[in-house]
Amino acid sequence: MTAETINTNEKEQAEKLEAVISINGLYKSFGLSNDVLKGVNLHVNKSENLVLLGKSGSGKSIIIKCLVRLINADKGEIKIFGTDISTLNNKELNTVRLKIGFLFQNAALYDSMSVRQNMAFPLKRHFKNLSDAEADKEIESVLESVGLLEAIDKMPSELSGGMQKRAGLARTLILKPAIILYDEPTTGLDTITSREIIELILDMQKKYNTSSIIITHDMTCAKLSGDRINILKDGVIHSEGSYEELEKSDDEWVRSFFL
Repeated sequence: MTAETINTNEKEQAEKLEAVISINGLYKSFGLSNDVLKGVNLHVNKSENLVLLGKSGSGKSIIIKCLVRLINADKGEIKIFGTDISTLNNKELNTVRLKIGFLFQNAALYDSMSVRQNMAFPLKRHFKNLSDAEADKEIESVLESVGLLEAIDKMPSELSGGMQKRAGLARTLILKPAIILYDEPTTGLDTITSREIIELILDMQKKYNTSSIIITHDMTCAKLSGDRINILKDGVIHSEGSYEELEKSDDEWVRSFFL
């Protein structure tokens, strides 16, 4: 192995350990007595899938809403690509948001639009000079990557639940985000379709080099898709580690997730 190869490998390893998301001391309350987040600290490395576990109502979705300032944190620092988002004006914030994609529980497709039109909507909104031919090329490419090219002119109502999730992911990928936030990606799907979505998450991570936060209650999804797991309890990150490490935790409450 040459010195040049060694330096290249070290550079690649350093890039993988670079935090694309860094959250420190995050607090969020609603009203006088509903303290949801009480000092959350977490980070997501480049090209990493971080799974976020926690009981219902523990604040997992609040974290990702604060992450893109859909709601404002009461206190704490949120850095995306090294920039504290609390310091950004609306124009600067929207530029950062373009680098972040969402896959919602229900795929959030526009019912009155075909799959093609659902894909074209964000493209035409953010790239106004894109020709129809160029847009079609991008749309066909991303649909092919999620195995949905044959459904390009179907309406959402004609798609199965798994196909809707695929279409939702394709619409997320159409803007080539560096970060993807998955909110319960396998909820409501049968076991086989859930596995297909998990495999797709891993394929997209490799193909597009994305970094992701995956909120899930599906432990199969957590095991197969997550590089690392954080567990939220009482408003803070209670435990962190790999699936195998947390499954063998001395903490009975942590182990309860893996039963």
